[in-house]
Amino acid sequence: MAGTLSFEELKNRASDGSIDTVLVCMVDMQGRLMGKRFHVSNFIESGHEETHCCNYLLATDIEMATPDGYASTSWEKGYGDYVMKPDLATLRPLPWLEGTAMVICDLIDHHTHEPVPHSPRQILKTQVERAARMGFTPMMATELEFFLFEKSFDEVRKSGFRDLAPLAGYNADYAIQLSTKDEHVMRPVRNMLVAAGVPVENSKGEAEAGQEELNIRYADALLAADHHTIAKQAVKEIAMQKGHSATFVSKWHHNRVGSAAHIHQSLAGPDGPAFHDPDAELSMSATMKAYVAGLLKYSAEMTVFLAPYINSYKRFLPGTFAPTKIAWSIDNRTAGYRLVGDGTKGVRIECRIPGSDINPYLACAAQLAAGLSGIEEGLSLDGPVTGDVYAMEHVPSIPHTLRDATEALRGSAMLRRTMGDQVVDHYCRAAEVEQEAFDAVVTDWEIARGFERA
Repeated sequence: MAGTLSFEELKNRASDGSIDTVLVCMVDMQGRLMGKRFHVSNFIESGHEETHCCNYLLATDIEMATPDGYASTSWEKGYGDYVMKPDLATLRPLPWLEGTAMVICDLIDHHTHEPVPHSPRQILKTQVERAARMGFTPMMATELEFFLFEKSFDEVRKSGFRDLAPLAGYNADYAIQLSTKDEHVMRPVRNMLVAAGVPVENSKGEAEAGQEELNIRYADALLAADHHTIAKQAVKEIAMQKGHSATFVSKWHHNRVGSAAHIHQSLAGPDGPAFHDPDAELSMSATMKAYVAGLLKYSAEMTVFLAPYINSYKRFLPGTFAPTKIAWSIDNRTAGYRLVGDGTKGVRIECRIPGSDINPYLACAAQLAAGLSGIEEGLSLDGPVTGDVYAMEHVPSIPHTLRDATEALRGSAMLRRTMGDQVVDHYCRAAEVEQEAFDAVVTDWEIARGFERA
């Protein structure tokens, strides 16, 4: 994995004054970059070796509250430290922030000096290492969908998140003229991410007013998740600099299409693409068929990692390009899994279940855990579905609620075997926290519905 700055290059840019700040970041459960801003001189002197953070960063909800029930840390345990160990291969400049570079860290237990097993980046690393033992290199790419809004984050917050006006007034899906209105945001997003070493391929207007899609070239699984995380940060920060806001919430309005984060995936072997067999039907190798069968078999059990919030499940509606059924298809966007590139060496499977609110490390790790299990178990793959999958009552459904998905995760023998009980229990608790927080709130909808008429 290669970043765009070597440590020696950082020293040179520090000497000439072009970089004075290094963001030293870890990835939290919600997929956000958390960390410290180092003066470059201190980072070069010692910070590149390690720094520390409170271990509550992997035991909070999205609002940074500290709910109980986590085995890893608590008030009773005193909320100690993790070691943040910079992965210098991820060192890169951030052109949208003046004089700034960043590096992503792995988390090490301060006492055992072992990787923290429930750290999102470590969870993905574990599955990548598992694939390597099987002779494979996982290759992935994520699509980032999001909405841009007229007002800034502060203006939206002060308005109580009401009267949200998308930056574009029309559905601009593939429309060049209409998406030109967003170019003052999207052009620097593309160009500055490329300058930061994130290989953006393109952006486009997506299928709802104000919705955008950003596509990044495929890479090995860990680097793909790094790219996703950096790109999401860039979109928000560049939109903010332009006086606007961007949201990756999965379904921001009940009358609007939701936002996805589709995951394209394949395996590379020592002799080339392991999913490709030129003599097989659809050029799908036996390895690919078993992998896809694993995805199908274990989809319900891994849904929490693809849809982590209450809101995530409001995206799964017929006729919205968001899937509702666990099935695979040939280039059919109504199914949960779509075969792409059949007949070519680029044959791959696209998972269409994840929403834009995913933590990419957890989502990619879950896909790998299921697909690799399909290979290990020698699963056979039934034929593809055709037609409108939304209307197929005999096809199993994606869990409809976070509560259902949490129970499926809790009972997953496969994920407990491949990720470990500690990881599964940790993220079950994270899902419970979200459910408990929602259940405790009285919503505007309830009041309006029943205030006079109940």
